[in-house]
Formats: sequence, C-alpha cells, structure tokens
Amino acid sequence: MHPPDDPQLAELLDDYLSQLQAGQRPDRAALLSEHPELAAALRCLEALHGLVPVASDDLAPLPDPFDDSLPRDFGPYELLEEIGRGGMGVVYKARQKALDRVVAVKMILATHWASPEHIRRFQVEAWAAARVRHSNITQIHDVGQHHGQHYFTMEYVEGENLAQRVARGGKGDSPHLPERPGGCFAQMGTVPFSARGPLSFDTIARLVTAVARAVDHLHAHGIVHRDLKPSNILLDCDDQPYVTDFGLAKVFVPGSEATATGVIAGTPSYMAPEQASGRSAEVGPAADIYSLGAILYELLTGQPPFHRESPLDTLLDILGREPRYPRQINPRVPRGLELICLKCLAKSPAERYASAAALADDLERYARHEPLAVRPPDMGQRVMQWARRRPALAWRLIALCIFYLVEIGNYHYGVVDREFHLKISALAVAWAVVSLVCEWFVEHPRPASGYPALPAQFVWGTLDSLILLITLLFVADGAASALVVGYPLLIAASALWFHVRFVSFMTALSLASYGILVLDFYAWRTCLQTHFDTSYSRHILFALSLVVLGAVVSSLVERLRMLNKFYGRQLP
Repeated sequence: MHPPDDPQLAELLDDYLSQLQAGQRPDRAALLSEHPELAAALRCLEALHGLVPVASDDLAPLPDPFDDSLPRDFGPYELLEEIGRGGMGVVYKARQKALDRVVAVKMILATHWASPEHIRRFQVEAWAAARVRHSNITQIHDVGQHHGQHYFTMEYVEGENLAQRVARGGKGDSPHLPERPGGCFAQMGTVPFSARGPLSFDTIARLVTAVARAVDHLHAHGIVHRDLKPSNILLDCDDQPYVTDFGLAKVFVPGSEATATGVIAGTPSYMAPEQASGRSAEVGPAADIYSLGAILYELLTGQPPFHRESPLDTLLDILGREPRYPRQINPRVPRGLELICLKCLAKSPAERYASAAALADDLERYARHEPLAVRPPDMGQRVMQWARRRPALAWRLIALCIFYLVEIGNYHYGVVDREFHLKISALAVAWAVVSLVCEWFVEHPRPASGYPALPAQFVWGTLDSLILLITLLFVADGAASALVVGYPLLIAASALWFHVRFVSFMTALSLASYGILVLDFYAWRTCLQTHFDTSYSRHILFALSLVVLGAVVSSLVERLRMLNKFYGRQLP
C-alpha cells in the first residue's frame, strides 16, 4: 500500500486503523461514500489486521477490479477478456452495456494503485489521446473511476499489432529471416492472421506512411508520443494501422512536462539518442521520427536497429554506434527504402526529416517511383558511419595508421634502417588483418554447436597482446621501448566491451606479457641495459600501475553493469 500524499486522507486512515485496533466497528460505507479513493487502502488495513467481520453487507469486501474471473461487471462495462498488459496498466476487451458495443477498457494495475506518478501519467495518456481525432489513431470514448479505480475506454480494434505480424514472419518480402517474439501491450484482438503472407515493400511503405501522417497530426496538436514501436501500432482486418498507447506522451502545454531531465522513458530499441541519454528537454517531434525509422528498419529486416541482451547495452549502442545497413541483413530491401530509413535514424535530430509529414511525402514518392528528397551519404559521411558502426576495429586501424605514419617519417629521415622498416610494415599489416578477421567473428558469432566457445573478444585481446609482445621482443627494444605504453592502452580499450572479466583478463595478460619483457631485459638481451635505467623499481612501478588501472577500469565497468540491472528493471 502506497501512503496517500494528502495529509487529510492520511489522518482519516490513521483514525480508521485506531478504531480497528480498539476493537470498534468504524463506518466503512460512510467513509467510502465521501472518499472512494481509499477503497484499496481500507482493504489492505483490514486484511492485515483481520478485524472486520464480513457477515453484514456494509462490511463486506469491496469488489476487486483485478479479479481474474471473466466475464464480470465493471461499472457500466462487462469485462470479457484480458487483451494486453504492461508495466503500468492492463487492457480488457469489454462490452459497454448501455450501447451494447465492444470497446477496450484500460486501467491502472493494482500494484500502482496509490502512485501519484502513475495516476498522472495515466491521466496524461487519456487526455492526450482524447484531444486528437484521426483515422489512424485509436479514439477515446470515456474516462472515469469505478470504486476508486481509474480507467478509460477506447475503440476496440479487431486484429493484431505490428509486433505480432513481424514475429510470425511479416518482414518485407523475406519470410525466412529469424523471428523475434513481439511484445503485447494494447487493445489487440485475438483473430488469427496466420494465413497472411509476409509484408511486401509497397505494403510496408503504405503502413509507415499512414502511421507517419497520424504522428504528424499528433505533433500538430503539441503531442510527442515518445513510445512508438510495433506493439503500439494495431492492424485491423484490412491492414489499416492505428497508433495507440499514449502512456509516455509529452504534451507541450503549461504544466504538462512529465519527465525530469536525466530520466529515461520509453522502449530502448526504439529510442532516439536524445531520449536514450535522458535529455528530456531535447525530446521533440524528431524523436518520434527516429522511432518511425526504427519501426521501418524492423519491418525491412525483421529486427530493430539495436537490440542487445541488456537495456543499457542497447542504449549505449544507440548513443555511439550506427545500425547495419538494412540491405546487409535483407538484400531484397530497395535502395530507396534503405535511404529513407537511415535518414530517420540519424544521430542528430537536425539530420533527420524535418517533420513526420516530410517522411510520409518521401515514402509516397517511393511508392510512385519518383525521385526521393533524401540523398545518399557522401564519402566522408559513409566513413564516419562505418567508424561508428565498428568502433573497436576503427580505433585499432586509426591507431595503426598513426603509428605507421610516424614510422614512415622515421624511415624517410633515416632514423631507422630498411630492415627495421620492413619488419614494422609486416607487423602493421598483420595486425590490421588480424583485427579485420576478429571483427568479422565478433559481428558473425558461430551458431550454437554444443561445445563451449571462447568469446571472440577474448581471442581478439589475446592476439593484440601477442602481436604487441612480438613487436617489442623482435623489432623494438623490449622493456626499454616507448611502445610499452600499448599495455595500459589495451587495458583501457578492454572497457569498451563492458565486461569485468574481460578487463581482468586483459590486465592479467598485460602483466604476463610485460613480465616476459622484464625477463628479456635482465636475462636474454642484457645489451639493452647499456643506455637504460637498470633498477627494478621502474618495472615494479609500471606493473603496479597496470594493476591499479585494471582495478579502476573494472570498477567503472562494474558500476555500468549495476546501472544496467537497474534500467533493466525500469525500462519496458
């Protein structure tokens, strides 16, 4: 039971509890007639103390709006079946008794009965949906309370949602792509659509065009949906889409701001970068355009642009990486639809379509086989997108290029001889090839074969350390070389994988590799001691610095994993 915020209500509950503890029989009916919102709180108190008999009618338990028995009455409605449930509410298919029509009734879950924030969000959803009228937006019929239980009713759409369609193979002209289970949280019907084939690209363009027009209508009325995703788009029997679920809507009127800065609200795979970073003040119509692009991406490929095992990993990908080109996943995707999709998914809001209407216009141009407003990225943009798409490989190649440019300069000015230059060139090429191969295995993991497989990043880290060791032993001056700074760099770079075990692994590997260099310095190549400090303290301090660095990086990664668990509970 959540304590009420109103001091007067809290005082009434305290007085009611005192009477129960004193063995008295408080006038429950009179209290509820004046304050029906206290029903759940009274029921909780009575259940805890077991002091109220149920023989008389006035002390009988109140009807539970979340009773599982169906059908049953709920005020002016008869609840027929549950058709959707989410973190905040539940949706029932119901019959409006007075008009004898089928509607959808949405109410707050019992666990959130007294939460002011959930009630406020619920009211914002009802108000936002009720103020717009569009053929592709579900309409609100009624808003009210029954025994203190907030609810609103909306039109019932007989059919399925877009996530269900995608999950059973509704990808664009590609029924053999892997399926993802679709979520369910809206007033969808139970009519089986299994006889329908995969969505054609023309159908996909038509669906997203209709949804974009509906979203543009929302924006024109000062509403940003903020939770557009396939499960919030319903399809009727004629494949007409309906936008629903305004639980996270942002309404641009005085006093309507719902989310504080730093709070992340929405579904990770469909969030715009500004939404994923918690910059709520920057979340506007462009965030919905990004979500429309993510929906289009999933319809074309069968998967969202970013989807990792944990919400935090997904959010980090949204903030720092580029999605794979849809045609790399589904080669049948038309080039025009790919360009439209990628423009919607631009990291910067300014680089996306100026409005949802502009997106719809371009989709209609595609359908009419006319030139599109969107243009392919130039070479510089493609390079930047590639680097964000594969950051681990990109940073390694950048570091190798910088290192090799320095080496070419040294060779050109006679600092190193030809033999040394050829060795460095061979090692640089080998390192680049190894990085490319390891990146391929990271992006294309082997299917489960029944045998344990070492994760690709561990193999990649081992090869990085081995190549650095070979370079220092056989080309450079071992422990006396400035290239030993590569070890702390390897430890720092291991944090990009966000796994504590991998950071510990790279720290141990770096210590072992440096230990071999120390042995080489004192036992195998004693000639290195001629022009270098021979004291042990330097090596001890360097090794300790590697340990400290590994501990600090591990601690930071562990904190990120803890945040990951937290957001895993908070996000849908």
